[in-house]
Amino acid sequence: MSEIRILIVEDDPFIAMDIEYAVLEKLGEDAELIIVGSVEEARRAIRSSLSCALLDIDVVGGKTFDVAVSLLRKGTPIAFVSGASPGDVPTALRDVRFLRKPFSTREIANFVSGALKVH
Repeated sequence: MSEIRILIVEDDPFIAMDIEYAVLEKLGEDAELIIVGSVEEARRAIRSSLSCALLDIDVVGGKTFDVAVSLLRKGTPIAFVSGASPGDVPTALRDVRFLRKPFSTREIANFVSGALKVH
């Protein structure tokens, strides 16, 4: 198991692949990526230790806001990667980094680099 574990919550397989590509381009094979497409899968995934997380807001089973709150309580850096409006995010989560779709791979890489303090 890698020391760097990154959760990607995205229900569109093509977008998930784009995020995966951006992360692997930055970190190579040093990172373990946990890619899930539903709120329930995300809830299971956050039971283990994670280095950071990239969360779509609207996925199978609802919104990922409770997952985001749980990760923040653990001190896990997170970013929303969503086509939703930043104004749709609850007030308590408004300080979370928001990457609007369509995103650039550079935005994803910059978030991961900052979260992991990798350059």
